[in-house]
Amino acid sequence: MERFIENTMYASRWLLAPIYFGLSLGLLALALKFFQEVFHVIPNVFSMAESDLILVLLSLIDMALVGGLLVMVMISGYENFVSQLDIDEDKEKLSWLGKMDSSSLKMKVAASIVAISSIHLLRVFMDAKNTPTEYLLWYVVIHMTFVLSAFAMGYLDKLTKH
Repeated sequence: MERFIENTMYASRWLLAPIYFGLSLGLLALALKFFQEVFHVIPNVFSMAESDLILVLLSLIDMALVGGLLVMVMISGYENFVSQLDIDEDKEKLSWLGKMDSSSLKMKVAASIVAISSIHLLRVFMDAKNTPTEYLLWYVVIHMTFVLSAFAMGYLDKLTKH
């Protein structure tokens, strides 16, 4: 009975595989939205104000960072919790593949969230004239919460490794 339970628990890790595959569909949706934005901007680029163009570009950078975050979580999560990827030797292999454990993934996710939050905050500040002051304060507070959380996670990770 114990062996059956252990084998069932171990095999249940495969329930994560469709979740990681779902992240790849989320990445596809993000790519479609990215190019929708690009195709929307290109015809209007000469009539747009510089600040509006910068806001759009910051949105595109935001989407690129979220896409990278999705790839990191999807691939390293699959490798750490489901199964190792079997990539042919003749195919290009990501340098971090197989080297990112759950602790380093957590730190990369935290750093990505801070970067995404920073770009979002910059976008809000660029459009500050249209944003109420109390909202600006809350955006800064939320961003600083992300920064302090990432710093605390890194510090705790450093403490546990020594």
